[in-house]
Amino acid sequence: MRQIIVSGLVKMSQTKSLKDLKRPDLFQQKGYIAEEWVNATSGKTFDVFDPATLDKIATVPEMGREDTEKAIKEAHTAFQSYKKTTARQRARWLRKWSDLCLENLDDLALILCLENGKTLTEAKGEVTYAASFLEWFSGEAERVHGEVVPVANLNQRILTFKQPLGVAACLAPWNFPIAMITRKVGAALAAGCTTVWKPAGETPLSCLAQAVLAKEAGFPKGTINVITTLKTVDEVGKALCESKLVRKLSFTGSTRVGQLLAAQCSNTLKKLSLELGGNSPFIVFDDAKIETAVEAAILAKFRNSGQTCVTANRVLVQKGIYDKFTEALTEKIKTLKVGPGTEEGVFVGPLTHERAVEKAMNHINGE
Repeated sequence: MRQIIVSGLVKMSQTKSLKDLKRPDLFQQKGYIAEEWVNATSGKTFDVFDPATLDKIATVPEMGREDTEKAIKEAHTAFQSYKKTTARQRARWLRKWSDLCLENLDDLALILCLENGKTLTEAKGEVTYAASFLEWFSGEAERVHGEVVPVANLNQRILTFKQPLGVAACLAPWNFPIAMITRKVGAALAAGCTTVWKPAGETPLSCLAQAVLAKEAGFPKGTINVITTLKTVDEVGKALCESKLVRKLSFTGSTRVGQLLAAQCSNTLKKLSLELGGNSPFIVFDDAKIETAVEAAILAKFRNSGQTCVTANRVLVQKGIYDKFTEALTEKIKTLKVGPGTEEGVFVGPLTHERAVEKAMNHINGE
C-alpha cells in the first residue's frame, strides 16, 4: 500500500508484493546445481531491486568460475543418461512444465514484474508466451528424425541420424527473462541436451522460479542448473565459452557481447545461436488509417517501457499524413499512465536498470 497525493487529497493505491505469492517456494534466492539450492563458493552475494521503488527484493549468490565449472560437470554427468531418454518422455516433461507455468501464471508474473518493472498485464502475457515455447518443443521432441539420402551407387545406403550435442549453455536477457529462457532451454531439453542457465543479473528470480517448476515437471537431476551473477558475469561467461564439455551456447543480447562470446567459443568450435541487436523503423504512409497507425506505434514504442529488441527506434512518416499522425500520437501518449507495474491501470512501467535511464536521458538531452 502506498500513498499518492492528488489535488490535496490522499489516495491509497493498492499494489502487490512478494507477500501476495500463492506459492512462496517459487521465490528462490540461491543458485541451482544438481537439484540443490546453493550459495556461491566464494560466499559473495548481490542484491536484486524493484526498479519502480529501488527497494531491495532479494539477495542472491554472486557465482563465479568455480561454481560454473561445477554446474557444467553436473550437466555433463546427467547428459550420459538423459541422452538415452525417449523423445516421448522428454515431450511429457516439457508439456507438464508448460502446464505448470500456466497454473502458476499469477505468481510468475508478479515475480517478473517486481524484478523487471514491466506491468502485470505484460508480465502475464510473457508467462503465457514462455509456456507456449515449452508446449511447442514438447511437440517437436517427437518429430526429430534423420533421413535416407539418395545415392549414386546402388550398392550403398546413406542414412542420417540426429543426436543431442551435450551440455547447452543458455544466456538469457533481462527484458524477457522468462520467455527467453524457455525458448532456449525448451529446444535443448527436447533434443536430449542438458543445460546450464545464466540469467541476467538484474532478473535472476524469474529463471530460478522456472527451475522450481522444471524440477516439479520431472526433469532429472543435473539436466537443469542455474548460475546467478552480476559483477562476475565476464568470468562466468568465459568459463562457459572455454569449457570443452559445453557443446552449444545460446545468447540474446548486444552485438558487442555476441562478438566477444563468438571469439571465446572459437577454440572449442562450439555451435552458437546468437540473437543480437538491430534496427526497428516504424513507417507510416499517407494512406494509413490514423487510429490504427497510432495504436500500432504505441505498442511498437512503449511495450515493456520501450525495452524490447523490436522497439521502434525511429518513426518515419510520409509528408501528407505527418501533421495529423503527430497530433494524434501526442494526444494518445498523454493518456498513458506511468507508474509501478503492480499498480492497476499503469501502461508504462519503470526502466529496468540505471544504464537504461542514463541512455534515455542522453537521448532526451540530445547527447
